[in-house]
Amino acid sequence: MTPAARVQSAIELLDKVIDATRAKGAPADRILADWFRGNRFAGSKDRRAIRDLVYEAIRVCGPVPESGRAAMLALAAQDDALRALFDGSRYGPAPMVEGEPVAETGIAPKWLVERLATSGIAGAEAEALQGRAPLDLRVNTLKADRATLRLPLVGEALPTAQGLRLPFGTQIESWDEYRNGLVEVQDCGSQLACEAVAASAGETVIDLCAGAGGKTLALAAAMGNAGTLVAADTDRGRLSRLAPRAERAGALIAETALLDPGRELEALASWRGKADVVLIDAPCSGTGTWRRNPEARWRLDRNYLERFARIQARLLEIAGELVRPDGRLVYVVCSLLDAEGAHQIEGFLATHPGWRADSLHLPLGTPRGTGLRLTPFHDGTDGFFIARLQKP
Repeated sequence: MTPAARVQSAIELLDKVIDATRAKGAPADRILADWFRGNRFAGSKDRRAIRDLVYEAIRVCGPVPESGRAAMLALAAQDDALRALFDGSRYGPAPMVEGEPVAETGIAPKWLVERLATSGIAGAEAEALQGRAPLDLRVNTLKADRATLRLPLVGEALPTAQGLRLPFGTQIESWDEYRNGLVEVQDCGSQLACEAVAASAGETVIDLCAGAGGKTLALAAAMGNAGTLVAADTDRGRLSRLAPRAERAGALIAETALLDPGRELEALASWRGKADVVLIDAPCSGTGTWRRNPEARWRLDRNYLERFARIQARLLEIAGELVRPDGRLVYVVCSLLDAEGAHQIEGFLATHPGWRADSLHLPLGTPRGTGLRLTPFHDGTDGFFIARLQKP
């Protein structure tokens, strides 16, 4: 493909991403994967170039663009070489026309920028959300140790017990160490969230929002497969991916529980008041993950945020029922909005006498309310809010 043809393909893909965003449809990575499968003429270099163009255009746009061309024109306004490819050549984009729509650049839609600012995310903190995330790994101590593991590429040691950082785009899927479960992909902030759980051998631990099990596997390693680990979620598809991942990692999961939304405690009745610790990795806006999922900014609206807040509050109530007296509750969101983080914990503590917030001593993060907040700018991680509570 010519460079101009790559640009035009990226424009057409951006149109699909924009349409899916408005319809709350498939995410950008799935749209690209489907397009690449159906267009075999695009070689590996073409695919990489097209993917980069699509994501660079998404990152530069604040509100949802009018069209893929408008998004690409906004990117071209910052790149003379890209602008020159709007030359009308065969399979390339038509020449620019004076006065045609150009997407508005920025961090996010205006209302969301304001919400972030009221939560202390503005200026350089907000701009860092437009960058690219590195590739972080966690060495799986059920099979290896960071001190002795030799990988095809030397990684930078992270301030976590077993973390390594590699450059963006490192293709670890081909590594034997990855295929054999010696390492797992996990952001440094996510690793720190698991360390805040402080799970240990012999404990009963419930991962209440396990998803596909990234944090569940980290908890199994921390426990040394000695204890009782329960993984629960309402998403059957995501939860079904845990078993093969656990087998590869050599992790023992005592039980997986598929929950019925609104009736979660029915499926977990046998664990009521028995858990030493419950981890809530709560569904949220994902504002802390924009470096990885930049189009997520376009999918949020005020109603979504209110819905997430209600779910988060309910999950705190459920977890509180599952924790034994003097047990721990760890609340985590990959959000930088106080409404989903510090304010949720403040609300819970205000209505649950005797509960108290533990002091967290993690190597990264800054205090926010009764917890800690990690940000891409300050800590080089995804954005997280983490709090640990003690039941009376």
